[in-house]
Amino acid sequence: MKLNIALLAGDGIGPEVIDQAVKVSNAIAKKFNHEIVWTSALTGAAAIDAVGEPYPDETHEVCMAADAVLFGAIGHPRFDNDPTAKVRPEQGLLKMRKKLGLFANVRPTFTFPSLIDNSPLKRERIEGTDLIILRELTGGIYFGERGRKDDGNTAFDTCTYTKEEVQRLAKLGFEMALQRGKKLCCVDKANVLETSRLWRQTVQDMEKDYPEVTVSYEFVDAVAMRLVQWPSSYDVIITENLFGDILTDEASVISGSMGLMPSSSIGVHTSLFEPIHGSYPQAAGKDIANPLATVLSAAMMFEDAFGLKEEAEAIRTVVNKSLAEGIVTEDLAGKNKACKTSEVGDWLAANL
Repeated sequence: MKLNIALLAGDGIGPEVIDQAVKVSNAIAKKFNHEIVWTSALTGAAAIDAVGEPYPDETHEVCMAADAVLFGAIGHPRFDNDPTAKVRPEQGLLKMRKKLGLFANVRPTFTFPSLIDNSPLKRERIEGTDLIILRELTGGIYFGERGRKDDGNTAFDTCTYTKEEVQRLAKLGFEMALQRGKKLCCVDKANVLETSRLWRQTVQDMEKDYPEVTVSYEFVDAVAMRLVQWPSSYDVIITENLFGDILTDEASVISGSMGLMPSSSIGVHTSLFEPIHGSYPQAAGKDIANPLATVLSAAMMFEDAFGLKEEAEAIRTVVNKSLAEGIVTEDLAGKNKACKTSEVGDWLAANL
């Protein structure tokens, strides 16, 4: 099979972890007789520096022409520390989501047997955890009207959702639940927010079309608590943009490191696959960042974008082998010798 993949390395550690995912993907392609055509493009702070725009039209054209997008990370401290900056790397991410129609962020959370004691949570609380959070990506407060008034002394951000936006995410959630544990949890704040009441009403109306799925409705504050108390009680969670942003980061540390969890963003046009972590600028250029989340994102890409389940499973198997044998970066090494980012990538590719 010929796979046309857009490669957006981005900022910070993005290029370093992307390089390892490319090594592993190329090894898989060789093993299973595929051809990968990589097309690189700029995004984030790197794109601002080059052309003054965090998601240039040229990058969008590359993404639209590709079968899938493999993405690193964006962000730079000079923008984080300047509240007056007119153009920011994160604007490119929002623009990309909107233009590609990336409406659903798929965030799996699971544990690795060899790392279960690395988690900040007790073993008995997290054993058996295997959940997916579906976060709506193109609506809500991140895309609503915002501004200042009263001479800049009052600020406002508007949260807006349509029934259609809720339906398309919920439909994906129901379908995923049918393939998994047949449990769906709709997370909202319906006791306070009108948008949450729309979410709850819309999902309730859809229940009859999925009689095999058991649906629950929980407030976001309660779910934030239960995720650290009993994460294995969840199967598929669906929620709006802001709540999803917060809950997915909370869930990500259950496994023991943010450098382990992959994600995808399902779109109307081209779907995107990326690690859940940020650009981690403090580690940029040091060859110490954990590449496994990006490598596992490539595994999701092989399975979800191309239907290549055997290839995806081969990647997951070699990742588990690397963890069991201690071929890990400093965030997981503990008192043992840590490998460099590039060394982990080389080992994974060689062991495929």
